[in-house]
Amino acid sequence: MKDTSSVLNRKAGRRAFMKKGMLAAGAATLAGGVLGADLPAFAREDEKSGTLRKGDAAVLRFLAAAEILETDLWRQYAELAGANPTDITFPPGLSFPTGLSPLYIAALSNLDSDMAQYIADNTDDELSHELFINAYLASKGADTVDLSEFANIAPSTVDGVPQVGRLTNLQDLNVDTSWWTRYRSSTRNPDLDPGFVFPQAVKISNRTAIPRSNDDLAGSTLTQPTDHLQAIANTAGFHFAFIEQGGTSLYAAMAQKVTNLTVLRIVLSIGGTEIMHFQTWHDKAGNAVPTKDTDPVTKSFVEFVNLNKTPGGEDFQTNLIMPEPTPFLSSDFPPCSIIRPTGTKGVAMGAVNALTHDGLFIGQQKKEFFELLRDLAEDADEARRECDE
Repeated sequence: MKDTSSVLNRKAGRRAFMKKGMLAAGAATLAGGVLGADLPAFAREDEKSGTLRKGDAAVLRFLAAAEILETDLWRQYAELAGANPTDITFPPGLSFPTGLSPLYIAALSNLDSDMAQYIADNTDDELSHELFINAYLASKGADTVDLSEFANIAPSTVDGVPQVGRLTNLQDLNVDTSWWTRYRSSTRNPDLDPGFVFPQAVKISNRTAIPRSNDDLAGSTLTQPTDHLQAIANTAGFHFAFIEQGGTSLYAAMAQKVTNLTVLRIVLSIGGTEIMHFQTWHDKAGNAVPTKDTDPVTKSFVEFVNLNKTPGGEDFQTNLIMPEPTPFLSSDFPPCSIIRPTGTKGVAMGAVNALTHDGLFIGQQKKEFFELLRDLAEDADEARRECDE
């Protein structure tokens, strides 16, 4: 059983970072996703669900938090390697520099020449998701999510990068690349084989996915990046797909928990774009340039190989980017091509744990941040689809 006093203490801590009421125009900050910043902190026993069912509001709040974190990490990629499009949809008064590192862009372009545009578009999408979900919650009188209090992680110091605190850390990642083999497996489904360990496509630990400083760019040219910078770009390529495959499964699972048809429409519609993101990045990761590198800061070694040759076979084939049919619901049924996993048990907490293990929160000093994420996840995991009266 849960320690009741501990749960209440966590709830009290979380209330300090929740907002209520209608949103003021432009009351958003990209770095931390501040919404309704001029509104008083909600201070009642439970978060306000307004006219929404409690479970529906909990699911949307957790997804809002996830989108805020995604926006924060994609912003860091876009600052250094995004295109300079005119179509990024910012609230009034908000913008950020893009494409500050031509050398990093050049290294990423070895995976695909359109990487800068894709990065900019992905950033735009996540920001739109964050703003929309919180705005919808507010329109129903429900509390929204504000993580700006925790934007205190140091950013890259590459020339031109805004020196403001971040929610996520891209400079010491443990990238789980098992999504690669999981989506190719024709015999194993994590929902049916929860104990099965899918092989990693590449072992990436304690690696940066962005240039941390000008030192990481040293020696590279626009036509020939160093092995070190190419390894950084390759790491980013696999990390892009790791982040978006998580959203793909998360939205599919959360859709099974909501009751209101409009909320279901929101979850399914946003989830569809996460699938499009994953498919795009899945394809680009397969173009990672064979490279070896020992990081001069973390001393971590990584090797990117031609997966078609080593280890080779269908489970590692680089152009096999569509999900292979696999057992679904029961092995009694024919194999089916699906998103995987889509089970709902503990899915929100699983997402928090995966992001934490990824290294995204290294440097976050406030324990309240972790308490908040875990409480939001607990509420989302407790949500159940209800029968309409």
